[in-house]
Amino acid sequence: QVQLEESGGGLVQAGGSLRLSCRASGRTFSMNPMAWFRQAPGKEREFVAAISRNSIDKQYLDSVKGRFTISRDNAKNTVDLQMNSLKPEDTAVYYCAADRVVYAPVPTASYEYDFWGQGTQVTVSS
Repeated sequence: QVQLEESGGGLVQAGGSLRLSCRASGRTFSMNPMAWFRQAPGKEREFVAAISRNSIDKQYLDSVKGRFTISRDNAKNTVDLQMNSLKPEDTAVYYCAADRVVYAPVPTASYEYDFWGQGTQVTVSS
């Protein structure tokens, strides 16, 4: 199995930046796509960004393109999400996700991911 643990959330003013990090442990050699999802109060969980194992394929939610950047370090078993120019509508709990299956392109649907972290809160004040 794979265990995922997020860190880096917090409170930031609009226009500010945060960097989320997710560390994987366990059978990490089996990980392929990794992703970030988010869930705001009263809303469904939504896809934010995903990255393939070789970091060549990256997918982003349209509303975060140009502001968020996903990256991974397979040697450290981490995937990061650099979030710039944050907006109040980015406020949510952010979840890290991973799966073993090789997809092309990397999936953006939550049901394609078997492993999930507990989430980290991001709050953007106006």
